[in-house]
Amino acid sequence: MTITAAIVLFAVIWFMTFLIVIPIRLQTQGDVGEVVPGTHAGSPAHHNLKRKAWITTGLSAAIWGAIAAVILTETVTVADISEWTGHLGTRPEWND
Repeated sequence: MTITAAIVLFAVIWFMTFLIVIPIRLQTQGDVGEVVPGTHAGSPAHHNLKRKAWITTGLSAAIWGAIAAVILTETVTVADISEWTGHLGTRPEWND
């Protein structure tokens, strides 16, 4: 895995994790009972975005480490996936 691939993999994992973490413990204006005129009751009142970004970074680093280890140690290869699913076809060099 190249450095660029590692950075892209981390970025994708980070954003996917962030989109999962954002709604956790979110307090909306409707929950608090203080809806600002012109906004929806589902708009966030308290969301602690900076804290959630740090939590996301920690979780993403752990997930990225596990995935990077699998890729670098070749625990699961493209040939394995092809064998399991049969979607990628067969190639002679994968049979080694």
